[in-house]
Amino acid sequence: MTRVLTLVLLLVAALVVTPGTAGAGELSWRLTPTGTDAQLRGLSVVSRQVVWASGARGTVLRTVDGGRSWQQVAPPATDTLQFRDIEAFDENTAVVLSIGEGEQSRIYRTSDGGATWTETFRNPEPTAFYNCVAFFDARHGLVAGDPVDGRFRVLSTADGGRTWAVLPSDGMPAALEGEYGFSASGQCVAVAGRTDAWLATGGSTTARVLRTGDRGRTWTASDTPLASSPSAGVFAVAFRNPRHGVAIGGDYLNPTDGTDALALSPDGGRTWRQPATAPQGYRSGVTYHPWFGAVLIAVGPTGSDLSLDGGRHWRQFDDGGFDTVDCARDGACWASGAQGRVAALRLS
Repeated sequence: MTRVLTLVLLLVAALVVTPGTAGAGELSWRLTPTGTDAQLRGLSVVSRQVVWASGARGTVLRTVDGGRSWQQVAPPATDTLQFRDIEAFDENTAVVLSIGEGEQSRIYRTSDGGATWTETFRNPEPTAFYNCVAFFDARHGLVAGDPVDGRFRVLSTADGGRTWAVLPSDGMPAALEGEYGFSASGQCVAVAGRTDAWLATGGSTTARVLRTGDRGRTWTASDTPLASSPSAGVFAVAFRNPRHGVAIGGDYLNPTDGTDALALSPDGGRTWRQPATAPQGYRSGVTYHPWFGAVLIAVGPTGSDLSLDGGRHWRQFDDGGFDTVDCARDGACWASGAQGRVAALRLS
């Protein structure tokens, strides 16, 4: 049995104790010294040793030793950009997205650990604004953007992010008045399997999730029970397979209020229902544990929460603030957020 498997089994055993029970097996985040105070909303965990993070002021960080040391490896002359999302494939290869109107939305790619970067996309449309990126595999990926001319804008790549194309909008349903996506955690778009993806929205009178089964060529919208307003909606979506998923969010202007801030889908995002309990606050990031389909971790500015039953019941295990969370295939889970905070999940 590997060390990582042992830790994960201990994790599950520790979490079935009565909430508030003290002693061995307490779940917590282990902060690592990043050397920056930038807000890190982008996170991609390759393994327990290799993690990439990105954020404000042109920050792109990489560790290859489990967080003992971090290197700033951002593209040159990008200190004014907001790198809100990053997707890494290994210790050398990553794609990073900056957000903003017009040319502020850009995509860069590296294949040598950040020593050099290639700008592979610069947004030419003044009214377009791109929020987050996700990859089905090492070649195929999507970037989700806000509506342009009444329909959400989506980019697609089939060569690992070396080139990008705007997908036709005729397969996209009309956006609601005031509807847009949130770039709070790099999780406003999620993928599962080879062709299924989901796009989270808010800002209008109804928070929706848009779904596609053909890598973004056609989409269908579904209403969720999450609260929606200019500051509220679905901030993150995650699916453990093409059927079972979670939508999480709330109102970032009222971060301690978790009312109508989480919903589950059993049918690929066609329908959504609220669970028995939910995190007690706005949450911007959520992920499934890769080894245990019923284990979910959610994070936000007022704490971190865990579910052991697929999202039906939750309990808070940490009161520190994070913006996003991600787990690697080897079972390692990390979170990142404001003031350069990056942490690994651990049992103490």
